[in-house]
Amino acid sequence: MSTPPFLTLPRCARAVRVATERGGFAALRAEPAGEVRGSALLVPGFTGSKEDFIALLEPLAAAGYRVTAVDQRGQHETGGPDDPAAYAVGALGEDVRALTRALAGEAGDGRPLHVVGHSFGGQVVREAVLAAAAEGALPWASLTLMSTGAGAIDPAEAARTKLLLDALPVLSLEEIWQVMQQMEEGGGDRKERPAADVAAFLHRRWLANVPRALAVTGGHLVAGPDRVDELAAATAGLPVLVLSGVRDHAWPVPAQTRMAERLGARRVVVEDAGHSPNAERPAATAQALAAFWAGGGVSPDVV
Repeated sequence: MSTPPFLTLPRCARAVRVATERGGFAALRAEPAGEVRGSALLVPGFTGSKEDFIALLEPLAAAGYRVTAVDQRGQHETGGPDDPAAYAVGALGEDVRALTRALAGEAGDGRPLHVVGHSFGGQVVREAVLAAAAEGALPWASLTLMSTGAGAIDPAEAARTKLLLDALPVLSLEEIWQVMQQMEEGGGDRKERPAADVAAFLHRRWLANVPRALAVTGGHLVAGPDRVDELAAATAGLPVLVLSGVRDHAWPVPAQTRMAERLGARRVVVEDAGHSPNAERPAATAQALAAFWAGGGVSPDVV
């Protein structure tokens, strides 16, 4: 799961709830102080939330973008039903389309709307793009796939996810959390401990997940199909960026580069970042996003 570097909202941001025809979604909204150049919708990954993008809000607003980061259905403060159909990747893609319509209606200014999907959120956004293309029109000015891949996650990560899927029917989320903490403590990789308030947030956020959502979306991660060729056809003429850190436990970085080549996409690799450059190197990530959205291009080198 992504770990936000902090939880205090910048002065340009506030918590909101975005109303759509598919229900309400908890969100964080950042507004530029001056001229608005466009808007962006940020979609988090598996076990994530809107707070995964908290460190991007201020720099992106300073660059002139009205930014909305959301909790997906079944996550944190959005919630959802105990119905597996609600969490199929296609249904979550329809949520993204509904959010897009709502944000465009709120803005009402015709300025470009960009969409970003992190990790599993990238595959959700992909479904939204494919569904919109099938209907003949893409409502976004650009697509960014951040730390996501062509299909199923790396086998080692899939094995860990399958352990979670096996545990969900027999253990409570609190019991699973305690097991995960023990596994992390016993692991050879010693991560820097988050601040106490962030650690408490991670615990609360985990317990707020809808278990059915974890089961369905986790199942997609371990067996999701490769739809890159379909996406390449659907996004002809749409600017696409594939952004990642220099290492990634979920989808190997070279595989993400190959995906970018298949899509004809721009490629950015963020130095000193892993699976969550949005949280680990937010300044460099925001700079790359703002440059891409502005149409000025981004370097294909490590940033």
